[in-house]
Parts: sequence; structure tokens; C-alpha cells
Amino acid sequence: MKFLWTTIHVKNMEESLKFYQEVVGLKLSDRFNAGPMEISFLGEGDTKLELICSEKFQNFNPGNGVSMGFKVESLDAALNMVKEKGYEVITGPLQPNPHIKYFIFLDPNGYKVQFAEQS
Repeated sequence: MKFLWTTIHVKNMEESLKFYQEVVGLKLSDRFNAGPMEISFLGEGDTKLELICSEKFQNFNPGNGVSMGFKVESLDAALNMVKEKGYEVITGPLQPNPHIKYFIFLDPNGYKVQFAEQS
């Protein structure tokens, strides 16, 4: 078995694409309409992030138990960039062990995003 993608519902496709491309650094690999919804895939390689935008899902709650983690080369640089772009850090930076440190902030839809530096 191979992990292919994670799907999240978004309220505004343009705003979400801008976030995941400019802040997270993912590349748009596919974008299309599928009936009443628009779908975009981001990322390179085998594992992707799928964004679905549909009027049917405009009142969703992203939940508190889901977060997405992305590796960064420099946590300090990532932290500065996130703050410069106007996003509020809600947790951290934390270093639970000597090999990883991270912080958490919210995407435009309320999903938790973690940027982590590993050594």
C-alpha cells in the first residue's frame, strides 16, 4: 500500500492555493473542475495535498485533531516569514527532543500547519 494524498476542504481556492504555494512552498501539480467542485493537487513526487472547493462544504469545521507537518531547513527563517505574512503562531516554537523543533499556525481555512526543523 502507498499513501497518495490528503484531502482538505477549502472555502476559497485562490486564497488556499496562494497560501500553500507561497507560504508552504508546494507546487501546483493539477487543477480541474469536477462537476460542482474545483479540485487542486499540490506537491511533487508521490504524496500530494488535495484541495477541494465546493459551495456544499462552505460551512465545514476543520477540527482540532488534524494538523499537517512540513519540513523546513531553518525554523527561525520560517517563523519570520510566517509572521511577516501576517499569520499568527498558535503553538511554539517547541523542542520536544534534541532532534526536532516546530511551531504551529493556522492556514486560511483554520487547519493547523506545523513547520518543523529536524536534525
